[in-house]
Amino acid sequence: MPLVTLDLPTRTRKPRSRGVTMVIDNGVPTAWFVDALTSAADHIDVVKFGWGTSLVTADLRRKIDSAHDLGIGCYFGGTLFEKCVVQRRFEDFLEWCHRCRCDLVEVSNGTIALTNTEKAAYIRACAEEFPVVSEVGFKDTARSDLLSVADWTEAIAEDLDAGAHMVITEARESGRSGICNSDGTVRDGVVEAVLASGIDADSLLFEAPTKELQTHFIKLLGANVNLGNVAPADVIGLETLRLGLRSDTLLDFEAMAARA
Repeated sequence: MPLVTLDLPTRTRKPRSRGVTMVIDNGVPTAWFVDALTSAADHIDVVKFGWGTSLVTADLRRKIDSAHDLGIGCYFGGTLFEKCVVQRRFEDFLEWCHRCRCDLVEVSNGTIALTNTEKAAYIRACAEEFPVVSEVGFKDTARSDLLSVADWTEAIAEDLDAGAHMVITEARESGRSGICNSDGTVRDGVVEAVLASGIDADSLLFEAPTKELQTHFIKLLGANVNLGNVAPADVIGLETLRLGLRSDTLLDFEAMAARA
């Protein structure tokens, strides 16, 4: 128990469906991975083994076991799903996820030529065997620029209707594509329009690999916004942003408390 008692935002506790923090593993050494998760386990809900790293990670089983021992779920990045779809090995993808004891699967179309309706069909198929998170948005900036606000809203709604329990908004590990502009800022009006359409914020997980993006979404939606693509070393820093214990959000939460 801390020696200092402060009035802080109320955070959800694990197991939770809102206020989720998804950590991305891009292939860090196993001992470092285990130490990082152990140090911040209370603040981590799920680990995504990015893109196709699960196929070339020698200690994958040890990493997954370590996460599970700490009450942290695991799954594989959507790029692996897309690679399997392109090569018509979708059933192999599901079998790999089962063999590795994944807790959920990600379905995306950020790179390959797959319509959102086709993606929704895969969501339905996966949902028969796993909880599904889907992803909306393209990794290529030029393709992302062509997505209108209506496109974002309709794609998210279609994924949820197909059985996704949460939809990820693409931002990549750089935070400079998908829902973000090439300068790392969030596309104007997209999130607000999605929420105005009636989609529940708790059904969305925003990829936010940078402090600037994390701060933006916390200021917009509060301490219990779902955030992902967080580096293992940044989890504690993110938690302080959620609680107003970092200068970027300190005064915002004080102002909220004063209005309450």
